[in-house]
Amino acid sequence: MPAGAPVIGVFDSGVGGLTVLAALRRRLPAARLLYAADSAYAPYGERDRDYVLERSRRLASFLLGQGAQMLVVACNTATALAIAELRGGWPDVPFVGIEPAIKPALAARRAGDGPVGVLATPGTLASDKFRSLLARQRGGDEVLLQPCPGLAEAIETHGPQGAEPLALLRRFCVALQRAGCTRVVLGCTHYPLLAGAIREALAPREVELLDPADAVAAQALRLAQDLPARGDAGLQAWSNGDPRLLQRVAQACGLALHEVLPLPEPAAQSPSRTRAVAAQPGLR
Repeated sequence: MPAGAPVIGVFDSGVGGLTVLAALRRRLPAARLLYAADSAYAPYGERDRDYVLERSRRLASFLLGQGAQMLVVACNTATALAIAELRGGWPDVPFVGIEPAIKPALAARRAGDGPVGVLATPGTLASDKFRSLLARQRGGDEVLLQPCPGLAEAIETHGPQGAEPLALLRRFCVALQRAGCTRVVLGCTHYPLLAGAIREALAPREVELLDPADAVAAQALRLAQDLPARGDAGLQAWSNGDPRLLQRVAQACGLALHEVLPLPEPAAQSPSRTRAVAAQPGLR
């Protein structure tokens, strides 16, 4: 992209969205990326719709107030439960969501393959958006849905290499291993952080893991072409959780977070007020 690029805001319930942020950085190396990690209110995947919608509105308001021209919802649960309302509230702002890669997983399936496994949060699997996606794509193919309660929270608390998330993951992979899954859809942005452990849990079969982060970044790149240049290349992150964990996970994702600012409790601004703030030139 040319010098002076659009400003893109990204939010997630915690560190998982860094996997999407890394894909965005690869696709848009000159963009200014703003990342908000809502770790103090995680996990979203085991909360009700009103909770997720309220948090998503506050984070969208905060990032727009920081100068974001586009928002990437780097959370499957927030996409499923909140993105329609966010788009309705801020119709002038491009939103990019994320959803489990069911379609490419089924397209790659061949006769004799085991079922396509889906690891996801309970909130994502129970959402109307996911059920509609599954109904459109499933056809006569077999899909094995595996809810993973507590896994994203364990990653937030103990880090991707912690004993608790690894133990939970091994338990959740048992059904997929027994069913002979050779393709597994990662339905939470936290789960790519455990890619090596997932492959180990499903051994000795070779398993293809489907992570939609690059598809999200490709869509953001397409939409960014229509935005005026406003920022300079860079990366700024905020977190209301442990900044050291965010920095460690960012480094593992190939991102350099030199500073993580405390994420203030964003005010519940009205969309109209936030649009007026976001329209002002420059970044705060």
